[in-house]
Amino acid sequence: MRWSVALMLALLAPLPALAQKAAPDPGIVVEGQRGNARPIPMSDWYVAETPHVLVYAKSNDKRIVRIAHNLEKLHFLLSMLFNRVDEEDDTAKLRVTLIGDSADFGKLGLANIRWQQGPYPRQFPTMLYYDPREDGAVLATSYTDQKIMLEQGQGPQSADLEPAREKGSGAQQGNERLSIPSVLDPPANSAPDLNFLTLGEEAVAMTAEGRLYAGFAQHYLLTYFPAAYPRWYLDGIGEIFSTVKADQDGVIEYGHQPEGFRAVTEKFGNYPIQKLLDGTYLTETNVRPRWTPYRAWQLAHLLFFSDEWKEPLHNYLAAVARGAPPAEAMTAFGDLEALRKEANRYYGRKAPYERLIYPADRAIAPLMRQLNRSEAAYVEGKLEMGARLEIPAEPGAARDRAIRARDAWLADQRATAARYPTDLEYQLLVAEADCRTGHDAECLAIAERVLALSPERSGALLWKGVALTHLAIQGPQSQRKAKLREARTHIVRANRADTEAVLPLIAFYRSYADAGEPVPDMALQGLMKACDIVPSSPTTRLMLGEELARRGDVTGARRALLPVAAGAYDSPERARAQAVLARLSH
Repeated sequence: MRWSVALMLALLAPLPALAQKAAPDPGIVVEGQRGNARPIPMSDWYVAETPHVLVYAKSNDKRIVRIAHNLEKLHFLLSMLFNRVDEEDDTAKLRVTLIGDSADFGKLGLANIRWQQGPYPRQFPTMLYYDPREDGAVLATSYTDQKIMLEQGQGPQSADLEPAREKGSGAQQGNERLSIPSVLDPPANSAPDLNFLTLGEEAVAMTAEGRLYAGFAQHYLLTYFPAAYPRWYLDGIGEIFSTVKADQDGVIEYGHQPEGFRAVTEKFGNYPIQKLLDGTYLTETNVRPRWTPYRAWQLAHLLFFSDEWKEPLHNYLAAVARGAPPAEAMTAFGDLEALRKEANRYYGRKAPYERLIYPADRAIAPLMRQLNRSEAAYVEGKLEMGARLEIPAEPGAARDRAIRARDAWLADQRATAARYPTDLEYQLLVAEADCRTGHDAECLAIAERVLALSPERSGALLWKGVALTHLAIQGPQSQRKAKLREARTHIVRANRADTEAVLPLIAFYRSYADAGEPVPDMALQGLMKACDIVPSSPTTRLMLGEELARRGDVTGARRALLPVAAGAYDSPERARAQAVLARLSH
């Protein structure tokens, strides 16, 4: 359940009207450009934008537009299935980045900190990055497809499949629930041609687009229906929609069996449902784990499509969402042996899928534009920031490596910013990195330089306010109150300059909470709005849950914290959320 909050009076007050310039003489026509205007250097990066996604890639081919459009169609499909069509939506757009091949993706070091899958056997590609950040979730994968290696062959190996090798395999067979007048064109995200496999090799394609669609479906649930879900269920929901077919406008199919299902299930066999439901599969140390995305598809597909199992699934998820122990939650399914037998019947038989016909204009086509060089540098730097600035808390080699990598990355960002001194957004990227790594004086200096050129720029006002907040807390106690008041004036101005920005709302709350001062209702309302805009962010939910707990709102605190404390992913915020819930239960 999400919070609906009123607009804050002081923070969201309208700006004074600016004086208008005198209109030019209507008889004068001015055309052309100044002779000394410099062309803006462009990059090879492009962005395709829809109402709910931004897709970035080093490509201007039709594929990026098609992917963005299909993600928008998938959003519409999920809204239909979960009864959210035409509901008000103020959530932040998902930022999707397609990154070269597996080598290019690996160089970025995008380790998942707040999202995990499986765990699956080592044969399954791991090149998917998802981070539900405070200011909006990001999703990234390689631009090329990968393959699941079932049997190693002779000769050179590559985990990547070139997109140019993709070809359709025809419409998949299944039980139609809705009739259509014609057959779909072969989907562009069907399995690639594997004729280039080396001698003796057996492999199954895993398309980059399929990974994106799976990640998007999980993101949709975590955004519009935030709750404590078991990881196997989110994995399975992702797989159900990974095979979506949406290239024909006005028609969309979902629920198809994944390519290579029989080969993979024969290779890895069955997996005990008991281990899924009691959670022991997450920590199993078996040398040959057999839980796979294909088994996740199999079980979730049965529960999602079968009328017989819908109510048991609903009761099970409700129990997990309220924090029930696994042993209690799994009783909702009754006879687990019956569930196991029913799930295994999906092996070797046609599974149902659904086809939806809808008005094509319900999924708005993307707009694509080319990014200039500084914009492209910002996109890459912003993507890396979330992974680079997270440092393990425990002392040791992992922490030391993370600190070295962070410092090297920050030095590189500063060098890039020096090359683009007039690119204010990139300057503010470095300011954010400085503020988030304890370099408050440097953060303040950058913000001041930007404000000298753009006095009402929201990001500059924000990071100036954040830096001043940190310096006030670190400074003399006698000056703290006055300096915090000054810091908050800049944060308030940042909010007024961009009333839809999330970070000023969070910074205003933190200026009280981090200083150990009572949080006013206005700051709490701002934090609630931030959670409405990015419901999947565990850091925002943790702050909100802690504040509600301090105020004695046990119900609200549990609602905020359970998705973090008992949800699918081991985030850095999980332990604190669990500790708050434990205190509330005593």
